[in-house]
Amino acid sequence: MSKQPLFSEKSKLYEMIADNPKLLSLLPRFGIRLGFGDHSVAEVCQANGVGTQLFMLICEIYADNTVTAHPNDFENADMHGLLPYLLASHRYYLDERFPHIEEHLNHIIEAAGAKYGNMLRHFYNEYKQEVEKHFKYEEDVVFPYIEAMLRGQASPTYSIDQFRHNHSNIEDTLEDMMNILVKYLPGDILPQERIEISTDIIELSADLISHSRVEDQILIPFVETLENRKP
Repeated sequence: MSKQPLFSEKSKLYEMIADNPKLLSLLPRFGIRLGFGDHSVAEVCQANGVGTQLFMLICEIYADNTVTAHPNDFENADMHGLLPYLLASHRYYLDERFPHIEEHLNHIIEAAGAKYGNMLRHFYNEYKQEVEKHFKYEEDVVFPYIEAMLRGQASPTYSIDQFRHNHSNIEDTLEDMMNILVKYLPGDILPQERIEISTDIIELSADLISHSRVEDQILIPFVETLENRKP
């Protein structure tokens, strides 16, 4: 890390989460259940078959958006859990977060009338489709490539650099949607639900940005080390 680490493997996991509540949503993506008492990070990771160093790296990135990971941070880490974690993150977004937002957004769209409702639906669908397209590319192309690399099967036609250049920002359409919800929709249209859904969208956006940082700072450099080992 580019600065003093926030956590150590001796840190109590509950204290980490109490100080950084956003880490709570990471636990099921690693297969870690609640009820771990006062055990340390290392103890909880060991009990759940999770690589401690990888878990701590991802927690650092989520807890502090100024943290920058470097290849030497994970050269001795067990990286086998990285792809399962990323896949679990995809399922979390698509199966939990988006349906939750859609349920509330549909109430607002129905109450907003055609002018604003159609715009909200358009911007939301555009955003979700971009996220789905991004995840599909990773699951159909990038992850199988990495799995083959881990088996020692190098591809002559693909490299992780192609993923880096196509790793686009999927946050751009959010600003238009937030402008409608917060600035332009008449104030008497479901004001409390609009506050709640706006908070949900902001939290989802921040989580997706951290997800992208994990890929940029951990996944891509890790795969580059695999590629450099090619005969």
